[in-house]
Amino acid sequence: MPSNAGSRVVQVLDKHENDLLTAWVDQQLKAPTLRRDLIREADVRAQSQEFLRRVRTAAGQAGLDTEAARWEAVREHLRSLTIERARQGFTPSETAMFVFSLKEPLFAQLRQEVGMDVTTLADEMWAANVFLDRLGLYTTEVYQQSREELISRQNEEMLELSTPVVTLWEGILALPLIGTLDSARTQVVMENLLQRIVDSGASIAIIDITGVPTVDTLVAQHLLKTVAATRLMGADCIISGIRPQIAQTIVHLGVELQSVITKATLADAFAVALQRSGLAVGRRTQA
Repeated sequence: MPSNAGSRVVQVLDKHENDLLTAWVDQQLKAPTLRRDLIREADVRAQSQEFLRRVRTAAGQAGLDTEAARWEAVREHLRSLTIERARQGFTPSETAMFVFSLKEPLFAQLRQEVGMDVTTLADEMWAANVFLDRLGLYTTEVYQQSREELISRQNEEMLELSTPVVTLWEGILALPLIGTLDSARTQVVMENLLQRIVDSGASIAIIDITGVPTVDTLVAQHLLKTVAATRLMGADCIISGIRPQIAQTIVHLGVELQSVITKATLADAFAVALQRSGLAVGRRTQA
């Protein structure tokens, strides 16, 4: 491809910006894939006008090298647009089509500008195709990153929600665990529990594993780490929810839990916690 390929594209963007914008917006609004349930016509026009304005400016300053610093304003606009459309419910393909749909009106203007020079027309169309493809693929990358960040935030929020620390009595906390206990979740568990111990001044913490489906060596090690961290904060720790199957598994794995108080149910653990706190619960006698 000639070194000056793309120069006519830059000229078309500069000379025919308004014509390009009109044809491009009309094409988007007439497309059967337009998500009218997610975006208004006014927004389509505004986003298209701003994008084309930034493209014309960048192309006039740095040619069609979309990686150049002069194109940062275009990339920033596409980044914001992509994140917004991802939140609105657009698919990656629908988002990328915002850029790809500019090809047809741009090619039409190029044919009028270049005329019958087939070689020049082919070179210019190829240059236009390359720079629009790069920008379209950029929206796909941003879309994927935004979705991954959203999923990561949701996972963190779910971890927070799935590790609640509740106060059973003054000085007695309970941490009911449900689901698999891995390294990431253990860190959240310890942070939440230790922070609540500091905030409440609790002296006893009950970790209930009734909702933990299986206990292997790794899970047992995570539990022991949590118990050790709790003791370093000056609180005793009781593990409840030790079912027969879990007891057999722990013995089979050879995990040492002799230094930890374990109980079959949360109620049994609560009774021990009350006793160690010098408290007792009894039935009220009828007068």
